[in-house]
Amino acid sequence: MPTDESPMTPLAGTRDSDGTSFLQPHHVLAASRLERLIRKAQLAPRLTMSYDPGRTGEHRQAGSSAADIADSASHARQMLNQLALALPDDCWNVLFDVCGLGKGLQLVETERRWPRRSAKLVLRIGLSQLAAHWGLMPQAQGAEQGTVRGWRSQRLPIISYAGS
Repeated sequence: MPTDESPMTPLAGTRDSDGTSFLQPHHVLAASRLERLIRKAQLAPRLTMSYDPGRTGEHRQAGSSAADIADSASHARQMLNQLALALPDDCWNVLFDVCGLGKGLQLVETERRWPRRSAKLVLRIGLSQLAAHWGLMPQAQGAEQGTVRGWRSQRLPIISYAGS
């Protein structure tokens, strides 16, 4: 992402005609995870100069080598490739354009010659499938009632000092 603000921020606040939020929290979480993964893969475009020692060739500190950075970026790219294979092509392309490249929905529609507001729907479908792929659900699911467990089976006795 070229900016600090997510492209999902304006969409998360919009509401459908029935008053429900257009993007649910699990959609926004899936989008932010995808944004982080794309940045980790070093595929997001940069608009400013980076003074990172790994990019400028200066001496690195012990424990962080260029091979480590390359391995993490390579692993992130492999994960992105698996996601691209798991999702439908149109959904993946819109997700990557919006979350990774920071393109607006109107630009996506213009580039693909799609009707107005179609990219918004494809984005929501893609985010739903991405969230399902990662196991993110609209509502938390689990046992109706859980037992509360503590690390101590009983309370500690109160210590009284003699003579006080």
